[in-house]
Amino acid sequence: MTDIHGRYEIIPKIFEEEEPDYVLIGGDLTDFGPLEGIIPALEEIPAPTFVIPGNCDPKEILQVIEASGAISLHKKSIDIGRITVTGLGGSNTTPFNTLFEMGEEEMAADISKVLAKTKKNRWNILLTHAPPKGALDDIGSDGSLHVGSESVAAFAREFDIICCGHIHEQKGIAVFERRICVNPGPAFEGNYAVIRLLNEEDPVIELRNVNERTEK
Repeated sequence: MTDIHGRYEIIPKIFEEEEPDYVLIGGDLTDFGPLEGIIPALEEIPAPTFVIPGNCDPKEILQVIEASGAISLHKKSIDIGRITVTGLGGSNTTPFNTLFEMGEEEMAADISKVLAKTKKNRWNILLTHAPPKGALDDIGSDGSLHVGSESVAAFAREFDIICCGHIHEQKGIAVFERRICVNPGPAFEGNYAVIRLLNEEDPVIELRNVNERTEK
């Protein structure tokens, strides 16, 4: 899930029926702060949880995540059996001068440093707030303006699945550089994705919405 934007009440609703092995949160837990409420919200999640910040999160959120029961994956990677998850929070620069932005050179250097210490696994996932430039990053009326990260795009082939968010209107699953890119849509609207990785089979990815589930 990603882009919660302070609507923490959605979290327990998602897990009324879902029983995941692990949970990935792709940033924008807050809507430009405040930081209060994050730890109780993360404690509502009934599974090991890995978190990165988004561009709308104050940089101090890193200390809050570290103080919670969740694991901060910003500029880090973790092996979970046959799965390796690498994280990069924040976003490339925007016209809005939001709280957690980085230049493309810095982002590329951060990804490169983590990969230098990361071994390839059966499944390699990148958890990033910003999508790669060219996938699930269209804005504007004609969709011709791509605002994703060039750095994320440059490293896309190092991963099997890229989990991103940031662009609320670009909910979907796309193939980019022969890799799978997933934006579940903003969680504050009830959106999330379920990813199943089973043996040697192709990943099974479903986009879900807790409000639609409730209606059914």
